[in-house]
Amino acid sequence: MRRTKPLALVAGVAALATLAACGGGSGDPTSPSDSGSFQETDAGSDKDANATAPAADVEGATSGGTITVYLPGDYGPDDLDPTNGWSVTGNSIQQALTSRSLTQYSVDSDGNATLVPDLATDLGQHNDDFTEWTFTLRDGITWENGDPITAKEVAFGIARSMDSKAFPSGAGTEYSKTYFANPDYEGPYTDKKTSWEDWGGVDYDNDAKTVTIHMSKSFPDMDYWGAFMAMGPAPLGNRSNPTTYGQNILSNGPYKVESFTPQDELVLVKNDQWDPSTDTARHQYADKWIFKFNADPDQTDEIMLSDNTQSQTSLSTDLQASNYQTALNDLGDRLVQQSTQCTSFLYPDYASTDINFRKALAYAYPYEDVWTAGGQVPGVTRTMANSIMPPGMAGKPDYYVDGEAFSYDPEKAKELLADSDVDSVSMIYYEPDPLAVKAQNVITKGFEAAGLTVKATPVQESPYSTWTNTSDKLNKSLNVRGVAWCSDWPSALTFIPPLFRSGAVYNTGGFSEASIDAEMKKIPTMDLDKQADAWGALDEKIETEYFPAIPTAYYNQLFTFGSKIGNPSGDEALGAPNYKNLFVMN
Repeated sequence: MRRTKPLALVAGVAALATLAACGGGSGDPTSPSDSGSFQETDAGSDKDANATAPAADVEGATSGGTITVYLPGDYGPDDLDPTNGWSVTGNSIQQALTSRSLTQYSVDSDGNATLVPDLATDLGQHNDDFTEWTFTLRDGITWENGDPITAKEVAFGIARSMDSKAFPSGAGTEYSKTYFANPDYEGPYTDKKTSWEDWGGVDYDNDAKTVTIHMSKSFPDMDYWGAFMAMGPAPLGNRSNPTTYGQNILSNGPYKVESFTPQDELVLVKNDQWDPSTDTARHQYADKWIFKFNADPDQTDEIMLSDNTQSQTSLSTDLQASNYQTALNDLGDRLVQQSTQCTSFLYPDYASTDINFRKALAYAYPYEDVWTAGGQVPGVTRTMANSIMPPGMAGKPDYYVDGEAFSYDPEKAKELLADSDVDSVSMIYYEPDPLAVKAQNVITKGFEAAGLTVKATPVQESPYSTWTNTSDKLNKSLNVRGVAWCSDWPSALTFIPPLFRSGAVYNTGGFSEASIDAEMKKIPTMDLDKQADAWGALDEKIETEYFPAIPTAYYNQLFTFGSKIGNPSGDEALGAPNYKNLFVMN
């Protein structure tokens, strides 16, 4: 899952927002005062198919009040269409509050996540080779207008995820198109000649309340994929037309949309048709949620450290490095360090650059200075990356591309550039975020000190809008792009193919090698106990033989909570605040 904050993407620094894998570390978010060091997580690898509804009450929780969430420098989701959701920011908000799916994560008061049923009664029933999965829907699940959610609507929602033209940035482009039967089906909006009910990838029985998904290959991770909003219902007919639905969705979670202005504000209010007796993990404590995107980082930190009336019922998804020590001293357990499984990359254009140029960039990048300029805390919210896969992910390899860790060394970069045909960089950065501007200035100076000519173009919208549009004129002029990625669930299956498979949406550098594609196809067919190590070996092979992408950091997040926010905690499955369990204290 991509992180939304452009600064994280371009500069490999600050971010908010998608996720993780098993192995290594407790997975508990901690107060930085407890450790002051980078944390690892298993990112929700536990499962409980027998979890029952309603969700257990959070100790001391009370109802009422408004919670305001500041998202510094984070532009948020472009729209709220569940099929289009594939960012940490959008998914963490919507999955917790507005949009249900087949499965979900239950998050305890320490932020530990467990995969549990959601709209379905369990985590799905599969055949022996995991090529068919059946989910039975609960009784009493409804839309915000009181209409019951039907198996046909869930099946239709799943069919929508096949439409990569209508939803080019949706997660279905990676998982539904890869694993569901008849993958050439283009979806209900693009393929107007084929009824979605004749696609062959999904069957439904409204009377039995069952949805059966057919696979083109073994897919043992379907229960995890079921936690994505794309594996939830969509209204039939024109009501869910993708050109308009993202601005006017029907909620089926504990909250519904009162207003939404992209890149500015989202306001949610209680959905009185949500029945807690049907939900294993969500709560409905606050009366209202206000999400303020692109919040000014200086003003946000000032608010959160003031303990005034405005700050007491607020939280922030980021904290600048300059205020870290003050927050550490003053906030106590209201400063939460949440581990995530995320890696940020510079992604040079593979076709127009060579490996010497790409290694030169790795030595010309002033890592810690960029992190600090972008408001991060070196060693706490960012640490050096040596592989594609992040800490805590099963199978993560331990190697160095050049035999030693990359560090800022402009002289070594110059030596490598002398053997390259490329000596200039053309890139973009997100101008509305002042921290992104500061970080880009540091990057530019570092590259120029290594002898590179740098053209950094400011953009006003998400850099992903440029990077993922192969026909965009500006994008065609770039030779260095970026991506910041978090695992969609605890497996490198959700990390390496979305970034390095030929033609993948978020393969922003255009890396393409037939032998690597073949390995990515082979690994999911291996015995389950061998796949993690195989992914680790492929990670090392990609980077040591081709070095297409430069890992610039592994991520942790710092969240600050007001003094009247109950249960201040994070969510290890999404690397976000624990929205499901927060409340306003009386």
